[in-house]
Amino acid sequence: MNEADAKKRITRLVAEIEDHRHAYYTQDDPKLSDEAYDSLVHELESLEAQFPQLKDANSPTQRVGAAPLKAFVSVAHSRPMLSLQDISSDADLEAWTKRTAKLLPPDYRPKYHVDIKMDGLACALVYEDGQLVRGVTRGDGKIGEDVTSNVRTIANVPLKLRKKVAGTVEVRGEILLYKADFEKLNQARVKQGLPEFMNPRNTAAGTVRQLDPKLVAARPLRFHAYSVYSNQPTKTIHDEYELARELGFAVNRQNKVASSSKEIMEFVEHWAQKRQELPFNTDGLVIKIDDRRVFEDLGSVGKTPRGAVAFKYPPEEATTKLKDIIISIGRTGAATPIALLEPVRIAGTTVQHASLHNADEIERKDIRIGDTVVVHKAGDIIPQVVGVLANLRDGSEKQFDMAKELQNHPLKFERLPNEAVWRTKDRQDPHILARNIEHFCSKSALDIEGMGEKNADALVAAKLVSDQADLFKLKASDLLTLDRFADISANKLVDAVANSKEPSLPRFLYGLGIRHVGTQTAIDLSEHFGSLNKLQETSFDELAEIEGVGEVVAHSILEWFADENNQQLLEKFEKQGVKPKTTKKVHGPLEGKAFVVTGTLSSMQREEAAEKIRALGGTFQTSVGKGTHYLVTGEGTGQNKLDAAEKFGTKKLDEDEFVKLVS
Repeated sequence: MNEADAKKRITRLVAEIEDHRHAYYTQDDPKLSDEAYDSLVHELESLEAQFPQLKDANSPTQRVGAAPLKAFVSVAHSRPMLSLQDISSDADLEAWTKRTAKLLPPDYRPKYHVDIKMDGLACALVYEDGQLVRGVTRGDGKIGEDVTSNVRTIANVPLKLRKKVAGTVEVRGEILLYKADFEKLNQARVKQGLPEFMNPRNTAAGTVRQLDPKLVAARPLRFHAYSVYSNQPTKTIHDEYELARELGFAVNRQNKVASSSKEIMEFVEHWAQKRQELPFNTDGLVIKIDDRRVFEDLGSVGKTPRGAVAFKYPPEEATTKLKDIIISIGRTGAATPIALLEPVRIAGTTVQHASLHNADEIERKDIRIGDTVVVHKAGDIIPQVVGVLANLRDGSEKQFDMAKELQNHPLKFERLPNEAVWRTKDRQDPHILARNIEHFCSKSALDIEGMGEKNADALVAAKLVSDQADLFKLKASDLLTLDRFADISANKLVDAVANSKEPSLPRFLYGLGIRHVGTQTAIDLSEHFGSLNKLQETSFDELAEIEGVGEVVAHSILEWFADENNQQLLEKFEKQGVKPKTTKKVHGPLEGKAFVVTGTLSSMQREEAAEKIRALGGTFQTSVGKGTHYLVTGEGTGQNKLDAAEKFGTKKLDEDEFVKLVS
């Protein structure tokens, strides 16, 4: 990028960031997630570093926080409320500890206080002779807003200190909303016909800055302390936490003192996996030199103290450029638009593709090729484009017309009434056939080892199979005509196919690829009917009454069995000696209990966990709902499932608890 282009991009970024700052801090009406906002700021910082001559004194990167509202009285802080330098790796941590060590005596071995970084609004509470006299928001770090009337309504803020301390005491901490309280608040707003709040952090910040204390009192805000300043200072930050607790304040009980970078990183990694279990949202940890005198003596550089850093976990949202939109054809013939992105790191991985769902979503969000977009990825969730920053457009962006693009596709597509998805009419297309073969042999279906994507493509390209049933007439000699096979691999695949001639009925039904029939629905159908023949003879009413099926799935099943091509396929299976085994409902200790497994388990694959649950009579589900009893949380658990578990009162199990339950 040359200087002229950089200047234009910086100008647009500054304007965009300032608009979002105003919406967030002044209007209490955010249009963007904190993580996506941070991503824009990071891009601006990078450009300013590359072109320092373009950096302006009024750039958003040159100031902290926001100006106070005129509706509140401005109050100067007794000492600046500084921001922290962000780090995100063990290398960053090592660099910080070495940098601070150079400023300390050679023989001094510091200890470090580590705590959860709360996602709320920083606030300072001032007490005179034990009585609350003032509550001040962080503001711009030097001057905040007097919100005393509002903080007095927060239930866990002491109006009088529980321990007598003479003179002035200033307690700093975070005003926040617990996730469960936020969910209840939004549920109440939905019932009242009001729009839902965006996130707990902004709701807490916006509530504190309301002019009507009665409104503040109606919302379940909490205050967690992390600093105490008085005329009797403590020796360590850890002691400061203990003092705050004695004074009557809530403090995070997760905090600990570490002696080395290794111990700090163990704490970091522990909470990377467990942070979803916290009652409040967090995006990282705060690490400080524990010795209060040493911490103060280290001073600060600009707006950040030398003796503290914030370890930030990988963001789940970021902004990037949408380079192009391509169309992917799935095994059911559905055409799905996929965004090709400039590579961006989200949730610890590099993302280059994201789902755009369908043409309606592209139109609704006004997504254009060349846009700067917000991409979201949490835990095991597929990356998605959740929004567009239209103000950053420069006129070069192009609109995407899916119907027009599909007209130029070699396959013919149709869009049925009341459906958002375009589907091809040509179900015998080689690509779709290969995906259906791959699905039929997948781990959750017949579990035929050796039949992956490339082998399925090769068999279809060589016209050795025209449907799934043709797999059962393959000979090793047929496979040896393909470059991908030698004697051992050819015989191994033929044997694997032959050994799967008597699959369980649920696996067989799932492998057929009937629309809307997933692994659990296949199990429900199998337990209800017991055999394939009885399922073929069923009626719509009988299907629709089965729990977990319903009208949409019932229609899909009947349409599949009524299709002449599918009838011929089942006849071919029968001729090849494929006989799905009848199924009986499993009775066991987990009978009547429904499980969802999310994230990554270290001891087993998700399908293996599902098998263990079913073998003990339990039900395996893919999403948390009213009937879900347990959510098993692995590494990288998605926040959406945790929120759903809170909503429905689902009990959470970590991997050790789950393994113990199914052993």
